[in-house]
Amino acid sequence: MSDRFFYDADREKKNAARAKALQALLIEKGVITSKTVDTVLGYFETKMGPFNGAKAVAKAWVDPAYRERLVADTPAAIAELDFPEGMAGAEGEHMKAVANGDGVHNLIICTLCSCYPWPVLGLPPYWYKDPTFRSRAAREPRAVLKEFGLDVPADVEIKVWDSSAQIRWFVVPERPEGTEGMSEEQLAALVTPESMMGVAVAKAA
Repeated sequence: MSDRFFYDADREKKNAARAKALQALLIEKGVITSKTVDTVLGYFETKMGPFNGAKAVAKAWVDPAYRERLVADTPAAIAELDFPEGMAGAEGEHMKAVANGDGVHNLIICTLCSCYPWPVLGLPPYWYKDPTFRSRAAREPRAVLKEFGLDVPADVEIKVWDSSAQIRWFVVPERPEGTEGMSEEQLAALVTPESMMGVAVAKAA
């Protein structure tokens, strides 16, 4: 990945310090309790995150009919799976999947801010919110993907999907070669958040 989308460790420390100070103030004012933040973090660590998206992608890889349903009506297809309650809640109300293949590679961005399908991808990384990434990916997606280490062949079309509060996109990457006979659980382990954003491809271990 290009150094353009990396940040110094100090940024994490500064943001953590700000968050801790804000948390202390909100607790002092009685807006939240000391357990509120831990509850929210635990929610995203165990219930809402890229592990959900990976399960949906793995299901789509082994079940062509499910893949069609996932692309045609993403919320309904997601509801078929044994996911925690709340998948259609905050940040997941209007999810839409697009599938790579047939000479097409998909990339998701958010030119306005950082709209993102949290239930299936977790929290967005810093670089996704970076103004440089947001603007350049819209103008020159092939060049930006190359900086991420993904050299998309010239004969493959790149489609860029702009997420918003009305619709939040994610990508169904192509199934890696050499994965025949693998279980859905094994396949899910090959799916990364980056591959579901379109800045990488899924690879066999």
